[in-house]
Amino acid sequence: MHDLLELARTTAVEASDLARTRRAEGVEIADRKSSITDVVTAADREVEQLVLERIRATRPDDGILGEEGTSIEGTSGVTWVVDPIDGTVNYLYGVGEYAVSIAAVEGPTSLSELRPSNWTGLAGVIAAPVSGRVFEAARGAGATVNGSGLAPSAPASLEEALVATGFGYDDQRRRKQGEVVAKLLPRVRDVRRMGAAAIDIASCAAGQVDAYYERGVRPWDVAAGLLIAEEAGCTTFVSTDATDLFVAMAPPSIAEDFLAMLRELRADES
Repeated sequence: MHDLLELARTTAVEASDLARTRRAEGVEIADRKSSITDVVTAADREVEQLVLERIRATRPDDGILGEEGTSIEGTSGVTWVVDPIDGTVNYLYGVGEYAVSIAAVEGPTSLSELRPSNWTGLAGVIAAPVSGRVFEAARGAGATVNGSGLAPSAPASLEEALVATGFGYDDQRRRKQGEVVAKLLPRVRDVRRMGAAAIDIASCAAGQVDAYYERGVRPWDVAAGLLIAEEAGCTTFVSTDATDLFVAMAPPSIAEDFLAMLRELRADES
């Protein structure tokens, strides 16, 4: 796992440097996916290609699943799950909350069967170019940011919890998610929406928010973050969906109450 983490770290840092450089040069929208608001930049594709080349050069037998279309089934049992730029809309607008997310997981070699509920995270790195923070974890070895240990907060109650979340691209889903947030707000300290699931999860692992939930994220959004959060000491939950995932996490002090509240509000359905 040390070798996997080292490869994830060096690749993520190089990829984040490339993303930051391309952002300074100007952003080009290359395509749209699920809706007019769901954009892909030329940098997304270039960064994913760099990650693909670095991993294939070192571990040619591994599989790779990337947000921007990389789909390679390996034979080793290890698959790399890659989000080249998580928070693309932030990236488009010059908002600094975006990151490169790379994880090595062990699970089915068939990518159609691979999902967070049936893989085991081995190593994960989230590199945030603007802040310079590099979050990382290897299974059983704890989690760090720039070499310092990570640990979540320990709020005494939900009323004291700062909660992060995100919203989907479909207008009907956003409407339902807005209704959930309206009911959640009076029951917690406050809500934050940073626009990048990887940053939200890393922030929860670091105690910079107390809890996080979101419906509609993809495996590459959360692959590295789930391992980092778990190794930091968060209690995590992820649905069994293949792609349209519901993810929630919180420190142990409020985890049971937080998940029960989300289910009561039907946050896992919207």
